[in-house]
Amino acid sequence: MGVLEKVREPSDLNALSEEQLTTLAREIRDFLVAKVSRTGGHLGPNLGIVELTLALHRVFESPKDRIIFDVGHQAYVHKMLTGRQEGFDLLRQKGGLSGYPSRAESEHDLVENSHASASLSYADGLAKAYQLRGEDRHVVAVIGDGALTGGMAWEALNNIAGAKDRPLIIVVNDNGRSYTPTVGGIADHLTALRTDPRYERVLDLVKRSLSRTPLVGPPLYDVLHGIKRGLKDVMAPQGLFEDLGMKYVGPIDGHDRELVEHALEQARNFGGPVIVHCVTRKGYGYDIAEQDEADCFHSPSGAFDPLTGTPVAAPGAKWTNVFRDELVELGRDRPDIVAITAAMRHPTGLDAFAREFPERSFDVGIAEQHAVTSAAGLAMGGMHPVVAIYSTFLNRAFDQMLMDVALHGCGATFVLDRAGVTGEDGPSHNGMWDMSILQVVPGLRLAAPRDGARLRELLREAVAVDDAPTVLRFPKGALPDDLPALERRDGVDVLVREGATDVLLVCVGSMAATGVEVAARLTGQGIGVTVVDPRWVKPVNPALVDLARTHRLVVSLEDSGRVGGCGAALGLALSDARVSTPLHVAGIAQRFLDHDKRPQLLAEMGLGAQDLARDIVERMAQADDAALVTDDHGAVSRG
Repeated sequence: MGVLEKVREPSDLNALSEEQLTTLAREIRDFLVAKVSRTGGHLGPNLGIVELTLALHRVFESPKDRIIFDVGHQAYVHKMLTGRQEGFDLLRQKGGLSGYPSRAESEHDLVENSHASASLSYADGLAKAYQLRGEDRHVVAVIGDGALTGGMAWEALNNIAGAKDRPLIIVVNDNGRSYTPTVGGIADHLTALRTDPRYERVLDLVKRSLSRTPLVGPPLYDVLHGIKRGLKDVMAPQGLFEDLGMKYVGPIDGHDRELVEHALEQARNFGGPVIVHCVTRKGYGYDIAEQDEADCFHSPSGAFDPLTGTPVAAPGAKWTNVFRDELVELGRDRPDIVAITAAMRHPTGLDAFAREFPERSFDVGIAEQHAVTSAAGLAMGGMHPVVAIYSTFLNRAFDQMLMDVALHGCGATFVLDRAGVTGEDGPSHNGMWDMSILQVVPGLRLAAPRDGARLRELLREAVAVDDAPTVLRFPKGALPDDLPALERRDGVDVLVREGATDVLLVCVGSMAATGVEVAARLTGQGIGVTVVDPRWVKPVNPALVDLARTHRLVVSLEDSGRVGGCGAALGLALSDARVSTPLHVAGIAQRFLDHDKRPQLLAEMGLGAQDLARDIVERMAQADDAALVTDDHGAVSRG
């Protein structure tokens, strides 16, 4: 039996010898590579945090002491040490473990929102609550240098630093990366530390000082704070935090577990807010990940060969790749186009644009609010910014979209990757909120392409708008075959027109292929159907209103929220135009979706072709039954 098999809860770590702990770290890395190579998931971040997580669980008593992982994709080791090793066979699959902390899985998980830079605010609130309630509990926030580029983290630090007697430990897991190398002034400051030729000497000096310094009392911090005057002006990462009035320990080799433990013990015993700065390497211990310059095997999307890192299945065409290539073409045609990303240049497809036009490409770090308002400034200055972010992260910048971009009529284009149901990453990553949120923004235009050809076409139309924000949204994953239209009617593509004008099926974006399949099922039942793709779903195209007048039932189909979404907006437009045709909105009920494959989630919500067709047949049958009941004058008396 290996050491890992003996660890069922954090307290089991305390009985292990130094030799066993070293073996355990190796077994954990082997376990991670073996499991993630079969399921996909976040590998690089977890390989880099093994020793740090072991130290956290040996020094603190979870779940009494609260450990909060910022972002949460680096919590796999934490899951393994808290009794969830068996669940990794179904990692990010229905019935298996979530890829992030999950309150439903374990009492050791408190915060499961995987949006970045929030951990310090959670920790601040928890520490205040425990102090007010008189509870002797420690709060530890683990945050990466990437998440420290988010403004919310610094808002929290401003409050945390003001409470000198409130215990709170902030562990900075500094690996120089978010997805790709971290950018910005703070990142540059930390990078300068890591790359300074004196750095190894500093690590050694801190290590020797820690080993001989008492655990409590003033002598500890006289030594730890940069050893204190001698290094402060030269290396000085602590200056970032000491100027806020916070105690600082480090820099520490985050892969030296014994050293990390000693530092955490000292921070725990201090009695106030402390920063523990651990320098780690993403992908540590797995050569393939360490040598992966793109993202250190941050998140392989599927199974791969653990010996070579090669994906088991050959990658097919993806939505993101079409956007990537088309934006470069646009950049060549138009020197006013600039690109903005929030620390996700490769995942959102801006890497090719950045290589060809580096002076017109801006990575602002994990700072979506700043990205959106910076885009407004660029537009005011005569450029046309294209901001590429995941749909779920736009939620954080709604105020900036509304008041900074739309209010000023700025011509900026926002490209939302991973829109709709994304699946395996769970509730915090499904991009199912954007179309509801954006409906309330005056002047904003929203496009949803159904295939690669429409993505290219609509992107060009979007960047041609110079007096209002435009949004282009598309889903995660494989690109479907192009779906040509029979005709274009005032900007609306007619995809199917079969039989009588019974049902008008309005399909938003990637749901168009499902709509065509539904149409085939309906015509087989003798029901006439027209399938249309609006292309631009905000504002509602008047052509849809005209089409609705001539049909007996309108069905709006979208992989977004039913409340306030495209179907709801269409319903309002029909009401305003006094169109009495019944409307059924088929979309996602406003709830948080569990992790699973996209097709399975859509089917579960009744958004598969078979369920949709059955529902429409039943609605038409009810309408026919109602029409058969008339009074003596031929008027409908029951409906």
